[in-house]
Amino acid sequence: MLNSTASPLSKNPGLVHKTVFSILFSISFAHLLNDLIQAIIPSVYPILKQNYKLTFSQIGLITFAFQFSASILQPFVGYYTDKHPKPFSQVYGMLFSLAGIVSLSYANTFNWIVISVILIGTGSAIFHPESSRISNLASGGKRGLAQSIFQVGGNLGTALGPLLVALIVVPNAQKYILWFVVAAFIGLAIITKIAFWYRDHLVMRNNKKGEFVNFHALSKSKVKWAIALLLILIFSKFFYSASLSTYYTFYIMDKFNLSIQQAQFHMFLYLFAIVVGTIIGGPLGDKFGRKYVIWFSVFGAAPFALLLPHVNLFYTDVLMVVIGIIISSAFPAIIVYAQELLPKKLGMVSGLFYGFAFGMGALGSALLGKLADATSIQYVYQVCSFLPLMGIICHFLPNLKKK
Repeated sequence: MLNSTASPLSKNPGLVHKTVFSILFSISFAHLLNDLIQAIIPSVYPILKQNYKLTFSQIGLITFAFQFSASILQPFVGYYTDKHPKPFSQVYGMLFSLAGIVSLSYANTFNWIVISVILIGTGSAIFHPESSRISNLASGGKRGLAQSIFQVGGNLGTALGPLLVALIVVPNAQKYILWFVVAAFIGLAIITKIAFWYRDHLVMRNNKKGEFVNFHALSKSKVKWAIALLLILIFSKFFYSASLSTYYTFYIMDKFNLSIQQAQFHMFLYLFAIVVGTIIGGPLGDKFGRKYVIWFSVFGAAPFALLLPHVNLFYTDVLMVVIGIIISSAFPAIIVYAQELLPKKLGMVSGLFYGFAFGMGALGSALLGKLADATSIQYVYQVCSFLPLMGIICHFLPNLKKK
C-alpha cells in the first residue's frame, strides 16, 4: 500500500511547504553520480579514437547516439509522470546506466560503443525529469536555489568525470571503466531513499489540496512564444557547448601539442567553472529575475567566445573559465523560468528542456565532427565562437514575477 508506512513527512504536513535541504542535497548528489557516469563517454574519446582508429565523424555520431537517446525520451517520460508519478522510476534509470558502463568497458567495435552509450543515454532520460520535479517539490518556493543545487551536482559530476578517467582509465586500459560501477551502486542506494520521500510527498499532495500559485498573467500565445525563444537559446547554448565538451581536448591537443592526460586536466578547469556558474545562476534568478540572468549568461559569453580561438594556452584556460562561469549560469534560470510559464506541467517542461538540450548537443556534436573532418578542429572553434551572439533574442522574453 502506498501509505502503509509513516514517515517524517506524513507526521509533519508543514514540512512539504519548507525547503527540504536534505532532499535537495541528496538529489544533487544523485545527479552528480548520474552525470559522472555520462561524463565517462567524452572523456574516453581519445582512447577509443586511438584504439579503434575512429574518425571525428564517428566520434560525433557516438555523441549523437548518446545525446539523442537521452533527449528523445525525456519529454515523454516527463509527460507520462505528470499524469502518473513514478517515485521509483529513477532506480530503473540508474540500472540502465549501470548496464551501459559495463558494456562500454568491454566494447571493441564502433557499433558496440554506440549501443553502450545508448544505454547510458536511456538511463539519463529516465533520471532527469523526475529528479528536476523532486528538486522543485523540495524547494519550499526557492525554486532558483533548488534548481542550482540540483544542477550543480550534475556539473560537479561532469567535471569529475574527465579527472577520474585521466587518473584511473588513461594510465591503464579501457576495462578500468568498470570502476565506475561503484558510482552506479551508490547512486542506486541514494535514489531509493529519495524515492520513499517522494512517495510520501505524493500521499500528502493527494490528501491535502494546496493553493495553486501562478507566476504570470500571460496569454497562451505569449507563453508559447516565450517557450519558443527559450528553445532557441537552448540551441545556441548547447550547440556551442557541444564544441567545448566533445572536442575541447582534441582542440588543445592539436593546437598546443598536449598529451591526452594533460588535455583532460585543462578540460577539468572548464568543467569546474561550469559548477561555479551553476551555483551563481539560480539564486541570482530568484533575486533579480530569471530573464536578466538568462540575458547575461547567453549573450554575455559572446566576446570571450570570439577571443578564444586567437589566444595562447594560458589565456585559453582563462577564457574557458570565464565562458564556463557565464554560460552555465543560464540553465537553472531557463529551467525555472520555463516551469513558471507552465507550472502545472513540471515533468513535461523539465523533460522537454533537458531533452532539447541533449538533442542540440547531439546534433552539434555530429555536425561539428563532420566539419572537423572536412576542415580542422581549430576551424570548428572559429565558427562556433559566433553562436552566443544569438543571446540577443533574450530582449523579447516577457518578465515574470520574482516570487
